[in-house]
Amino acid sequence: MKKALKVILIILGLLVITYIAMPSYVQLAVRYWGPSIDDYKIFHNRVIEAGEYQPWELHEDYNTYVPNDQERRNRLLGLNPIAALVIQDQKILYEEYWDGYSDSSYSNSFSAGKAIVSLLVGIALDEGKIQSLDQPVGEYIPSYNEGLEKQLTIRHLLTMSSGLDWQESYSTPFSPTAQAYYGSDINSLMNDMKIIKEPGKEFEYLSGNTQLLAMVLEAAVGKRISHYASEKIWKRIGARDDALWNLDREDGMEKAYCCFNTNVRDFARFGQLILNNGMWNGERIISEEYLSEATSSKEYLRDVDTGEPVDFYGFQWWIVNYNGHQIPYMRGILGQYIFVIPDKNAVVVRLGHKRSSEYSGNHPQDVYDYLEGAFSILD
Repeated sequence: MKKALKVILIILGLLVITYIAMPSYVQLAVRYWGPSIDDYKIFHNRVIEAGEYQPWELHEDYNTYVPNDQERRNRLLGLNPIAALVIQDQKILYEEYWDGYSDSSYSNSFSAGKAIVSLLVGIALDEGKIQSLDQPVGEYIPSYNEGLEKQLTIRHLLTMSSGLDWQESYSTPFSPTAQAYYGSDINSLMNDMKIIKEPGKEFEYLSGNTQLLAMVLEAAVGKRISHYASEKIWKRIGARDDALWNLDREDGMEKAYCCFNTNVRDFARFGQLILNNGMWNGERIISEEYLSEATSSKEYLRDVDTGEPVDFYGFQWWIVNYNGHQIPYMRGILGQYIFVIPDKNAVVVRLGHKRSSEYSGNHPQDVYDYLEGAFSILD
C-alpha cells in the first residue's frame, strides 16, 4: 500500500513539474481543455459599441410552428443547442432557447467571426483604405516581404489559399491555433509565420489567414478592428447590445479569426445585411459588388484534401447547395451558424455547444438538418 501511494505521489509530482514547465498558453489550454461558448468570461475583451437600437418585429405567425420530425429534432437536441432563430421578411418567425440561455445571452461566434472580418475588408476596399484585393500583404505587414511571403495577397487570405504554415487544431496544445487562442501575443505569432506553398493554388482552411487579414485591416484603416466594426457596421445595423471581441491580453489584439460575442438576435443582423445586398434602412453599408464576390464560390482553386474545385467557399463565407438553393453561411466550430436564404427572404441562426462530427462533403451533417428544419418552418 505504501509503495502504491509513493508511486502515485511521484506521478503527481511529475505532472505538477510538467505543468509548471509548460508555456503559459499551454497551461491555460490544459486548464480549460477546449474552447467554450462562454470564454468571453475568461479573456480580456474589447467592446464593439452599438448605436440606436432597431428591434426586430414579430411575424404574424410567430412561434406557431410545431416540429414535424421528432427524429431530426432529437438528433439536433443531442448537439446541445442554446438558441435557434428564424427571421423571414425581417420579422422573427420562430425562436427557441435552451440551457438557461435567452435572447440576451452572449455566445462566442468562433469561426463565424471570420465572415465579419471579410465584411470589414470589403468596407475598407469600398472606402479606398485598401486599394485592391490583389495588393501584397507585405505592403501592410513588413515581415511578409521576403520569399514566398512576398507573393501573398489579400485575396489569397480571403480565399484560404495562402499556403501558410499553420496547423488548424484547438485540441493540440502546441498548435498555432491553440497558441493564438490561449496565448498573449498573437501579432508576434503571426509575424513569425512562413508561407510554405505557392499562394493562390490550393484551398486550405487556416485560421491564421483571417488573423493576418485583421492585421492588414488595422494597418489600412489606422484603428482597432473592434472600433472599425462598431463604426462601420454595428452602430448602423441596429444592434441592441454592445458586442465583445476577445483579446490576446489586456488592451491587446483581437482574436479576429474567432471570438466575436453577442446574442442570437444581433448575430442575425449579419445575415440580414447580406440578404439586403449590403443595405440597411436605405443606407449603403457595404457594396453589393463585394458581397456578390464574397458569397460566390472560388472554383478556380483546388481543395487541398480532395483536389476538387472549391464550390463551397467564397471570402470567409461558406456556401452550401441545399436542394437547389445556394445558401451562404457563417460557421463556427461548436455549431455557430448564420444561414442566408435569399429564395425565402430569410435568415436562420443556430447557436450551441456542439456540432456534428459527421460531414457531407465540406459541410457538417447538422447543416442539412438545420436547413431541413428551417425550410419546414418557412414553408
